[in-house]
Amino acid sequence: MAARLIDEDPELAHKHAQAAARRGGRIAVARETLGITAYLTGDFALALRELRTHRRISGSNEQVPLMVDCERGLGRPEKALELGRSVDRSELSVGTRVELAIAMSGARLDLGQTEAALRELEIPQLDPSTAYSFSPALFDSYAVVLAELGRESEAAEWGRRADIAAQAIAEAEGGAGDDEIEVIEEGLDDVDDDATEGEATPGEEGDDVR
Repeated sequence: MAARLIDEDPELAHKHAQAAARRGGRIAVARETLGITAYLTGDFALALRELRTHRRISGSNEQVPLMVDCERGLGRPEKALELGRSVDRSELSVGTRVELAIAMSGARLDLGQTEAALRELEIPQLDPSTAYSFSPALFDSYAVVLAELGRESEAAEWGRRADIAAQAIAEAEGGAGDDEIEVIEEGLDDVDDDATEGEATPGEEGDDVR
């Protein structure tokens, strides 16, 4: 029920998660679900506690990005960075690595470390030629930091790339379920950015997606 309700009614989903955790406090997924719903309702202290418990029970680091964000929500960006650095990113799934990069970048912004925030996001997945489910959030985060640095034209371009990736993913839903979507862009002048190498030329409306 928590999973069914989490998008439309996080508060009610949280109540179901609380009930599940009361009955199955030693079950990792019950504690994980409670942590996630607590996060979505803004109870960062409870979310952090429950996600720590889930991590201890399961041995999984896949919720570390959310834990980093909880530390940020509690006004502790230094602790957020410390937590993020404590895990071996090579052992995380690719999507979780991206989520962690975004969370770490946010913590850097909290501390006014804008250049460092940008570097946190300059990871191999910052590739505008291919769209994964995590690409829109990554591209948009990169655009936000570029704007903070006053690099407005680059920020606008990465914002556009985020929109293209989101549209490509939406159009692919219900299709063959490919893990990746190649985005081919043509027609606009090159934009000067050094985040990735060998990226596709920025394009105009009607970008071919396959």
